[in-house]
Amino acid sequence: MKVTFFGTTTLLFDDGRDQILFDAHFTRPSLAKYVCGSRVTTDTALCDELMALHPMDRLRALFISHTHHDHVMDAPYIAQQTGAVIYGSQSTKNVALGGGVGEDRVQVFEDGSEYTIGEYRIRILRSIHSRPTLLNDDLGEPIEEPLKQPAGLREYKEGGSYDFYVEHGEKKILIRPSFNYIEGQLDDIRADVLFLGVAGLGKAEAEMEEKFFAETVEKTGASLVIPVHWDNFFAPLTEPVLEMPDVIEKTEVVFFRLAKYCEAHGVNCLIQYPRTSMAI
Repeated sequence: MKVTFFGTTTLLFDDGRDQILFDAHFTRPSLAKYVCGSRVTTDTALCDELMALHPMDRLRALFISHTHHDHVMDAPYIAQQTGAVIYGSQSTKNVALGGGVGEDRVQVFEDGSEYTIGEYRIRILRSIHSRPTLLNDDLGEPIEEPLKQPAGLREYKEGGSYDFYVEHGEKKILIRPSFNYIEGQLDDIRADVLFLGVAGLGKAEAEMEEKFFAETVEKTGASLVIPVHWDNFFAPLTEPVLEMPDVIEKTEVVFFRLAKYCEAHGVNCLIQYPRTSMAI
């Protein structure tokens, strides 16, 4: 299985026959545009470039974890260009419809929904977003009408969060985009590889850190942990990747805490650079 990481939580799975994209965020508008409420559109030229460099000619589906702009913004354009089906919440559907995707190519899922796409078996798990900050204080709020671009970035309400449990042959993979946990949720989930959202770990209190690792890495028994949502998603993918600003997160502390935990528990840890691929 080849996995290509595009930063934030955008992951392209490719088994040589079918491709699945989890989240869709290539455009990455600046922090200034977010703060000032600028209305923005998908950078179609960049999307086309990335879809050419990492050919998405067999893309069957896009699964969207939640509807903040850094997870869903480019999904309608990618679906339009590839013919893929979008899977997500009702808020995801409204983003898709606003982007011109037909209703027949949008599937609204819920906790426990399961899908078989080629050799992939994908189970939807209700999740919980990381704790509110000045940048995301809309947790639980839905997008109630089709959202058309150009749109203000704050119009992309969270709309409910989900994780993805992917089985492919004997391989089991869990994608947990947000730094949070639901106690006991993963009691029956076992994963070889865990893509783990860590945005917020650097400033978390010790109790939260301990419980988070116990309810994710420990519960799943993952032998490999790959952090996601650590890079500065306000910085473009066409320039060197940046860490999040210190006022938001301390990425060096995030990596240290994660590495220290994995070291103590005999778990492999790998940091994947955006726009790179690897086999898992």
